[in-house]
Amino acid sequence: MAEHNPESGPLARHAVRRERHPLLRVLSILGVVVAVLGVSAAGVAAYAVWDTFSALGENSVDIGGEEALPPSIGEIEGGVNLLLVGSDSCEGQDVALFPRCADPDDAPGERNDVTMLVHISDEPRHITVVSFPRDMLVPIPSCPDGQGGSYSAMSSQPLNASYQYGGLTCTVMTIEELTGEQIQFAGAIRWTGVIDMSDAVGGVDVCVSGDINDPHTGLSLTAGTHTLQGVEALQFLRIRHGIGDGSDLGRISNQQQFMSSLVRKLKSDAVLSNPGVLFTFATTAIGLTRSDPPQLVLSSELANPTRMVQIAMAAKDVPFEDIVFVQYPTEYTSDYINVLPLRDVADQLFAALAANQPIQLTGEASQGSGVEVTGEATDPAASPAPSDSAAPSDSAAPSETRVALPSEIAGTTAAQVTCTVAEQ
Repeated sequence: MAEHNPESGPLARHAVRRERHPLLRVLSILGVVVAVLGVSAAGVAAYAVWDTFSALGENSVDIGGEEALPPSIGEIEGGVNLLLVGSDSCEGQDVALFPRCADPDDAPGERNDVTMLVHISDEPRHITVVSFPRDMLVPIPSCPDGQGGSYSAMSSQPLNASYQYGGLTCTVMTIEELTGEQIQFAGAIRWTGVIDMSDAVGGVDVCVSGDINDPHTGLSLTAGTHTLQGVEALQFLRIRHGIGDGSDLGRISNQQQFMSSLVRKLKSDAVLSNPGVLFTFATTAIGLTRSDPPQLVLSSELANPTRMVQIAMAAKDVPFEDIVFVQYPTEYTSDYINVLPLRDVADQLFAALAANQPIQLTGEASQGSGVEVTGEATDPAASPAPSDSAAPSDSAAPSETRVALPSEIAGTTAAQVTCTVAEQ
């Protein structure tokens, strides 16, 4: 293993504080993309807010992607790979809400506690969201140090060390090396963004199968459905103790329940037809990019409202069954502290994505017994069933053959309603 560069700060202590998982701050970036589209769909012209949205680029990060296109309201051409990162920085956070930020031994540094790759295929459009376990041991390539030089490569480090080592650019490079995918767009958001963005969207519905009382996050929920926002939403996404098998892998599937519910809400009339909600959502994001320090950072390629609209238009009509949330396949190390990537299994997933083939899940909903499937969601974008008197269409496209993924890949689709399983 290569030596760690001390100038990059201490690496994460992986077995001590495993309960920090503020995924909503990552999801809010995806929500911004959908919200921009919704503003336009609700009759608010995108160009009317161009100057305001230009603030998104003030603190953007160059990840070496393509230049922004001239203004154009239409689907982005080709496929899209968008990396979403949630960091655990204490900069700008409320110590009353996050007491660990008052601990001088724990507050320094910034790790990518959440890392997700959103893949939107070329026509026909499919969306696959791949969650990468933060404690997965991976090679970290030589990354720019921000001073014109570079850090040394490391052969095996937990994935969440990449952000602390070289920022958003380094996390992008690490995922590119792991998956073989080229990432065009990226964004990262911190804790304050979690609370602000979840408040702006009006909360997300979640389900738990039994009572949960977790002293580690402070979250208490009774069995049933709850609408969570703000601090409670953050607590739900961090929770590990008291659900499934108590593992970090179980927590990922719990987060995927939240993600599916958020997608269904963002695609529903409750959000997309409400200009007031959408405007609040968008202006909240702008405020997060302008805060000191910024709580929302986008790559320079993404920090452009036209780009957001183009990406959103490519995603807006994808049916729930083709919005798939999967976990990068792993196996535990002998000490059960970290996990190792199952590259041969993962290669089958990324081969299907590269071939633009729809995928079919064959594995469990959760690697850590975190959720169970309880129902089917009604898709507002789905075409109504033809009546008996309707003549068959000669132009109907043949159904696509789905690629069955290996059973080692856990996940769900947005069409599946899931419920978090309380730990027995």
